[in-house]
Amino acid sequence: MTPFHDLDTYFALPRVAGLAVSPDGARVVTTISELNPDRTEYVTAIWELDPDGVQPARRLTHGSTGESAPTFTSDGDLLFVATRATPGEDAPPAALWRLPRHGGEAFEELSLPGGVAAVHAARRAATTVITAPVLPAAADLEDDKRLRKLRKDNKVSAILHTGYPVRYWDHDLGPGQPHLFDSDGLRDLAPAPGGALRETGRDVSADGTFLVTGWQSAAPGVALRSRIVRIDIGTGRHTVVADDPAADLGQPAISPDGTRVAYLRETISTPEQAPRITLCWQTFGGDRMELDDWDRWPTSVTWSADGAALIVTADDAGRGPVFAVDPQTAAVTRLTHDDFSYTDVRTAPGGPIFAVRSSYLTPPHPVRIDLADGVVTVLPCVQLPELPGHLEELTATGEDGTAVRSWLILPDPGAQPAPLLLWVHGGPLASWNAWHWRWNPWLLAAQGYAVLLPDPALSTGYGQDFIQRGWGAWGAAPYTDLMAVTDAACAHPGVDASRTAVMGGSFGGYMANWIAGHTDRFDAIVTHASLWALDQFGHTTDGAYWWVREMTEQMTQRNSPHHHVGNIRTPMLVIHGDKDYRVPIGEGLRLWYELLSQSGLPAADDGISAHQFLYYPSEGHWVGAPQHAKLWYQVVTAFLGRHLFGRDVGLPELLG
Repeated sequence: MTPFHDLDTYFALPRVAGLAVSPDGARVVTTISELNPDRTEYVTAIWELDPDGVQPARRLTHGSTGESAPTFTSDGDLLFVATRATPGEDAPPAALWRLPRHGGEAFEELSLPGGVAAVHAARRAATTVITAPVLPAAADLEDDKRLRKLRKDNKVSAILHTGYPVRYWDHDLGPGQPHLFDSDGLRDLAPAPGGALRETGRDVSADGTFLVTGWQSAAPGVALRSRIVRIDIGTGRHTVVADDPAADLGQPAISPDGTRVAYLRETISTPEQAPRITLCWQTFGGDRMELDDWDRWPTSVTWSADGAALIVTADDAGRGPVFAVDPQTAAVTRLTHDDFSYTDVRTAPGGPIFAVRSSYLTPPHPVRIDLADGVVTVLPCVQLPELPGHLEELTATGEDGTAVRSWLILPDPGAQPAPLLLWVHGGPLASWNAWHWRWNPWLLAAQGYAVLLPDPALSTGYGQDFIQRGWGAWGAAPYTDLMAVTDAACAHPGVDASRTAVMGGSFGGYMANWIAGHTDRFDAIVTHASLWALDQFGHTTDGAYWWVREMTEQMTQRNSPHHHVGNIRTPMLVIHGDKDYRVPIGEGLRLWYELLSQSGLPAADDGISAHQFLYYPSEGHWVGAPQHAKLWYQVVTAFLGRHLFGRDVGLPELLG
């Protein structure tokens, strides 16, 4: 038996995320999340790793509520963000803590009224910049404290907006606005920023004299766009480094010598043209260089420790390798050649790169990459689990002749041909190329399913033309690609083609809904946080300005699943969280009502239906609480088991 055969064992597996490397490269830390004793949330602690890959990991922090955002100072102390209970304070804000490099107890270094959101430290100077929210009406931090207490004492949660957006994923925006503070004297480096510093990325120069940040501002059409701004830490002076009306600019990274900045450029899409992401770099005050002939989308960028190369990650055919880009010649060299995807890439003096990697065979774990020979060394951290099956790669031919690849997970060899579960990824501009704790196919493989993870049109990692095939035409090439890979999987000797189902979340849920209205070949369909009526979704999602660039009236009329509800004759399990702001609950509520009242499999006169609706009043897009995620898999496997295996599995008592 593997951990995937028992949900309690699976959810108790420790989870690795994030990485920080000291300026001298001698120390590496990560965070590991584990279930609390009540099994109702994950608590994160900071662990130190052996950069040579020999000694086991060593736990550094032990707070009951956890620690996050580890960052090394220039002299090797470790900063992190944590919430610690204090007398008379039932919910204290997160504070900045320091763990001295020579040992001893961690101590609270800085507390702010609205809490500390992030910390950014210079690598060669004693400069630390803090990101923290401040109420827009506050004259200073003391006034911010007064206003927060006033709102709390009067139990006021109302927020008055004058701009857009007003919410993001699963939380409301405001009334606090992110500010940047120099921790030396708490000088505000971005007074009255509005929403300029939300989700834009920033970097502090190695000498601590300035920082570079993405800076969002209002654009026509109630939109936002982002440029790159340099802020002098000594004077607070702001200078625009890069501004492009045709694109959003973000994720800036400053070269070690402080003379250049690299960033990612995402073009503004149109109804006819998908966005494109490219790597750019320039000297301060100089012209932009752009890697515009590389047919991949970079996902992150940093500099090698000597500044001789840009270290980039990008999706590539179901993987996410690390690449080096020569800033002089723009030559691209692939550094990793395995089947993994890499994140949290950190460079160190002398050439090694540290990163977190994962694949559909392995959960995230820290590694060191040696640039001289490309050897990847796993840094001892957590035990990697045994899997209940094996992974194969499958390629089909789309309706237009395009190759469409997938991962196919099959139960243990020797088993009977398994029912097929087509699992469509979200995004839609994404790829099945990394481990996902929340959407984990091995839990279904342990139940006896073959799980197909395809990358249809709109998926990243196959070039711009592959994305463009599905742009503005979600119900065309993405759908026919999915049917082609399903046909190819059904021809596999390990698959029982007579028993098939579809599952997907977000855009994957959209495709599940579209499939339900266009074919009866599947026995059951699970649709999570799904788009149903595109004309409704496009204006109610949290970032409507981005979506309506593609969702014209003509596009929504052609591609909205709700127009085909009368054709649905397959039992559907609808799942939605009330706090989902990316795909608002109205999509799930409308889908549920129209399934029962207008589908080809309507509710009976007594109101009972073959369809089911799993509703989470307190969850957002992802269903994050472990007890809720466990229920998610219990209900999904019971629904699929009934329709594909004929199993009558009882539902959990916790559902009442």
